[in-house]
Amino acid sequence: MVLLSVEDLHVTFSHRGRRELRAVDGVSFQVEPGATVGLVGESGCGKSVTSLAIMGLLPPRGAHVKGAVRFDGEDLLQLPPAQLRALRGRELAMVFQDPQTSLNPVLTIGRQVTEVLERHRGLRGDEAKREAAALLDRVGIPDAGRRLKDYPHQLSGGMRQRVMIAIALACKPRLLIADEPTTALDVTIQAQILELLKELVADTGTALVMITHDLGVVAGLCDEVHVMYSGRIVESADRRGLFGAPRHPYTTGLLASVPRLDSPRGVPLRPIPGSPRDTLAWAEGCAFAPRCTRRVEACTTTAPDLVVDAVTRHPVRCYNPWPPGGEPVATSERKKRLT
Repeated sequence: MVLLSVEDLHVTFSHRGRRELRAVDGVSFQVEPGATVGLVGESGCGKSVTSLAIMGLLPPRGAHVKGAVRFDGEDLLQLPPAQLRALRGRELAMVFQDPQTSLNPVLTIGRQVTEVLERHRGLRGDEAKREAAALLDRVGIPDAGRRLKDYPHQLSGGMRQRVMIAIALACKPRLLIADEPTTALDVTIQAQILELLKELVADTGTALVMITHDLGVVAGLCDEVHVMYSGRIVESADRRGLFGAPRHPYTTGLLASVPRLDSPRGVPLRPIPGSPRDTLAWAEGCAFAPRCTRRVEACTTTAPDLVVDAVTRHPVRCYNPWPPGGEPVATSERKKRLT
């Protein structure tokens, strides 16, 4: 059974007098009930735009969306705005990247939580406040009843993110999208937020789409991973397959550039050459070719298709992928994290 099916999704942005920008270029993936799926890549690869298109939150002017986003068999892109608003918050919800800008600074925390409960669950008055306090308590906010009267600026970054998670889970949605929910937090709070998401998803059976550039998050949380570059998926695999036998040079580059605690002193990091702006248009070849150490002539003339690799049996978009185990990125330490 498939809960969410994204089929050939395209998102372009246009502005008068400027060249059209293609942010998402034919993305397809599926999410099953209770599964945790990761969308991974550098900033600008199209992860967040994909999530906003799924939720119907892109601006109506300037953004053009094509393809299909089927939630429980119903295409969200074809729904009237009122019907889509009724689904958001109740059936599908989102935790945004920066809670400081996502929470309304002039409304109390309690009002922002109870608003969801009133709209989608019909709770009112003291009943809504009791449920809001219970939600805050569930996500680990101490003295939850008193915190209902606080404003966002009175909470720490980690607590604001917990409030965002409480709001998202208030109606027990069947699908939760988390857009880099730990970006602005220190490592200790990051670990707490990730553990909280993991526990809540396990307890409620909610499917989770985790958008991140942090492969450590993927290793500890996701069942299936899709690596994106320049608006397209370049490699898809289950968690063990991605870390155990990455094939695309971009995937191996992401893994190799992660700092390691067990590396000898003085060993430099191995960043991916260039920047995400150094790309080819997919119409001209492989977008990653200008940064790739394994590019061949075909990479700069024809875009590769996403095909199932004959050895690892997971899809990869590359003419000259790394041989399985050929790049020293799947170390014993990473393998321990997967067990």
